[in-house]
Amino acid sequence: MKASNELFSVAIESIVPGGQGLGVLPDGRKVFVWNALPGETLQVRITKHKRTYAEGIAEEVVTTSPDRVPPKEDNYLATSPWQMMNFEAENRYKNDIVKMLVLQEHLTIEVRGGVVHDNRQWHYRNKMEYSFWGDDAGLHLALHQRGSRGKHIVTGSQLAMPSLDTAANALVAQLNEKGVRAGDLKTIIVRCSQDGRTTAALFVKPQTFPQLSLPTELAGLRVYHSNPRSPASVPTKLLSEEGDSTLCDTILDTSFTYDVDSFFQVNLPIYERALMRIKEACQADPVDMYAGVGSIGLNVAKRQAQLIELDAATARMARLNAQESNVEAEVIEASTEKALEYIVAETPVIFDPPRAGLHAKVVERCLEVQPPQIIYLSCNPATQMRDLALLQGAYDIAPIEVFNFFPRTPHIETLAILTRKS
Repeated sequence: MKASNELFSVAIESIVPGGQGLGVLPDGRKVFVWNALPGETLQVRITKHKRTYAEGIAEEVVTTSPDRVPPKEDNYLATSPWQMMNFEAENRYKNDIVKMLVLQEHLTIEVRGGVVHDNRQWHYRNKMEYSFWGDDAGLHLALHQRGSRGKHIVTGSQLAMPSLDTAANALVAQLNEKGVRAGDLKTIIVRCSQDGRTTAALFVKPQTFPQLSLPTELAGLRVYHSNPRSPASVPTKLLSEEGDSTLCDTILDTSFTYDVDSFFQVNLPIYERALMRIKEACQADPVDMYAGVGSIGLNVAKRQAQLIELDAATARMARLNAQESNVEAEVIEASTEKALEYIVAETPVIFDPPRAGLHAKVVERCLEVQPPQIIYLSCNPATQMRDLALLQGAYDIAPIEVFNFFPRTPHIETLAILTRKS
């Protein structure tokens, strides 16, 4: 069966952790389908073929789930592919997915009923990244179309805080005035604080670039040359900087400074709820691995903390925040797997790793020295459950708590609190 415009009738059985609906093709292969809900029958266009499975997008809904609602955006599959279900169903499916992952890893732990959220479904993101598209009408913001290599022209996102899209479009207008080509650009990252102060980082391919002025909608702007051989928008060289790209937000009554390049949570009200739970559970001053700008460790510690952070720019912000806090904090610029000596038997350890989860060396170190507590906040419950399966022999694990940091998307945040067995 080759990729084509041919449609296949597929009945959807369930939703899988990645957010797609699961069905079976006429040739017996499993197919993972976007724009699909359990109980629906769909006409599916195949976008990817593998020997044992396929992926696709539903082009027509033949039998409709009662959970389906009209999406707000035509391009919703690009950034928020769960716009097509109601919010109650979204939270139910997220809880069910975590339960499924617990069972798959043979964990003897519970998942708390209900997902923590604040009912805010739209305009919650304080950070967005847009690509670009150029045509006869000029330069436009764009997002990649799921299931293809194409792009979809946009003016913003329903998930973004309004000041982000206002600022991004103001910068696009200036780029158009200067005749900048889409082919010379990678992406723009826009980020704002809760009061709407907005900064941006523009990633460009040439090593020289027209001088840009600072739009009134932006407090700061950095223009980076980014290696055109790499598809990722990472800084290779700072070409120019206008204004002040630092931002400030208060989290649990503690002020944190960060900038457009720092790792920082995108949905602060829900993050605060998770942080309150961590603070309540942590029994002593911790070591905070994957510390970012220090928002967990500096909030949880009463007297002192150790903050481990690999990224140099983010570590600088962590040091600044530590200096301004009431906590005596040491910031160690290193990867977690190369800072294993800070995981000790006397001190609780906090993990908030990237989607890959904990490095094998980190798990081994935890099992070797057995810290009294492990507090593990995860943006990928699949890798978290993998890690918990390795740790459960040495630790009692409280019921997993599920947080909806990213409404209208399949992304799930989970919190696990582990206490060393006596």
